[in-house]
Amino acid sequence: MKWTGAHYTDKPTVEVRTWIGAPPERVWALVTDIGLMPSLSEELQSAEWLDGATGPAVGARFLGRSKHPAFGEWATTSHVIEYEPERIFAWAVQDPAEPSAIWRFRLHAGGGGTELSQWMQLGPGRSGLSVAIDRMPEKEQKIVFVRMREFEHNMTATLAHIKKLAEAH
Repeated sequence: MKWTGAHYTDKPTVEVRTWIGAPPERVWALVTDIGLMPSLSEELQSAEWLDGATGPAVGARFLGRSKHPAFGEWATTSHVIEYEPERIFAWAVQDPAEPSAIWRFRLHAGGGGTELSQWMQLGPGRSGLSVAIDRMPEKEQKIVFVRMREFEHNMTATLAHIKKLAEAH
């Protein structure tokens, strides 16, 4: 990731991609299994559907519990905002009108496999990172850059795990 000098209010984004030698339906089953995601992530500790939901659909909600050495432990409620089977699964964290983050998996079939991308946008709603920025406003750009670089690293690892699982079948 290259330095962008982004501020939190710029709603910075990061995206990673990988090609997987497996059909979209196999990859889709993995990316929409929120119970599997904690085993693929350093931060996410658990995830569970809320309100009786058993899987993704626009409007469905899930609770995620996370942990980070610098931020401690926290829980967030996410709202599914995009859902197109075997194509797009996206959710807004906390308030869907002003989310602290938006996350999206996108699948494209082709070449005998699937291109999988994971994208995220930080903000515009407040998050744990906002507290650090409030304490050290003069370091905002560095704080944002370091966090986005962490996201990029973690997302790359997540996609590598998904690729390994999908191709193992």
